[in-house]
Amino acid sequence: MADDRPGDITLLLRRVGAGDAAAQEALYVRIQERLRELANDFVRGQPGDATLGTTALVNEAYLRLAGGPEGEWKDRRHFFAVAAMAMRSVLVDHSRRKRAAKRGGDMERVPLDGLAAPFEESAGDLLDLDEALDALAALHARAARVVELRFFAGLTCPEAADVLGVSKATVEREWEFARAWLRERLGR
Repeated sequence: MADDRPGDITLLLRRVGAGDAAAQEALYVRIQERLRELANDFVRGQPGDATLGTTALVNEAYLRLAGGPEGEWKDRRHFFAVAAMAMRSVLVDHSRRKRAAKRGGDMERVPLDGLAAPFEESAGDLLDLDEALDALAALHARAARVVELRFFAGLTCPEAADVLGVSKATVEREWEFARAWLRERLGR
């Protein structure tokens, strides 16, 4: 991960869990930087006219992370695993709202910048992926987590291995299995 001082985040998470308000502010600054990096991975190379961008994704994911009970994160690895789930949730919810809006369910449109363009071209792609990941998780939970960490959180295989507490080779095998399974499931 881009964070070269992983112990700092773990320490801040512990201090936040103990009720340290100063640590909460410092944690916000640190995680906001990392969440922006993750969101930028999605935005990079996408057209500028998409409706969900880096700032919106970071803010929405942070609100979901902050909305959970404080102190539940065991360490930096656990935090970023939860952050990946929050980003997935934000993107899926955004796609659902977009699909509803196309059907006339939402008359107000607030343009944001560049994130969901690859999925907007084919409105159901992200929702189909979300459903497929849920089905994969029922069969092989770790493979689904690897996809979530790689795709939604933008982690490399070694970073995902660190988060999951398994070897890089295990993550690489899970990644290959999950990609083949998803290609078959999604018909691509």
